[in-house]
Amino acid sequence: MADKSRARMLCALMDGRAWTATELGAAADVSPSTASAHLAKLADQHFIICLAQGRHRYYRLANAAIAELLEKLMGVSFTGLYSQRVTTPNYLRHARTCYDHLAGEVAVDLYSQLMQREWLNEEESGLTPEGKKTFAALGICTESETSRRKFCCPCLDWSQRRFHLGGALGASLLTHFTLQEWIEKEPGSRSVRITIRGYKALKQHFGLRY
Repeated sequence: MADKSRARMLCALMDGRAWTATELGAAADVSPSTASAHLAKLADQHFIICLAQGRHRYYRLANAAIAELLEKLMGVSFTGLYSQRVTTPNYLRHARTCYDHLAGEVAVDLYSQLMQREWLNEEESGLTPEGKKTFAALGICTESETSRRKFCCPCLDWSQRRFHLGGALGASLLTHFTLQEWIEKEPGSRSVRITIRGYKALKQHFGLRY
């Protein structure tokens, strides 16, 4: 992971999609043969998996735990940037995806509201009875609470230096926001655009004002 090319590939895969070796090579600015060698190393260490579809091969992160690890490492690597000039685009810091859940300023503010309204328990590992009632009323799926994956957990946001919501519940929120057209994902990017309808919903249901 210390290699810049492999780090760039992993960052590209943080959008949750499956990429070809050619696409990842372009993202890392290396030749196809070099990209293949890097991908083989990442696969050997179980950071990524290869999906074969016909004659084509696609690569994606192995699981959500790897994505959460990468996000935390990004937080550590960006620690000293705020004493310098921050070059990350404002739109990416405002809202983006972190694998399969929402990240950025909006996600951090949302997590803060979930805690203030006591919809998450004190251990930050599940919903309180009031939280379950509220999420059910909004139509947000919480059935994954019984799955093997951690139901919910605080995930350190590298751009905001505060927590956003990770785990299965974070993924359910992103899915719900997408289906309700509260957000729109930018093709080929981790950037997320909050729609006018989305800003109204975030204010109405979660008390977020922008």
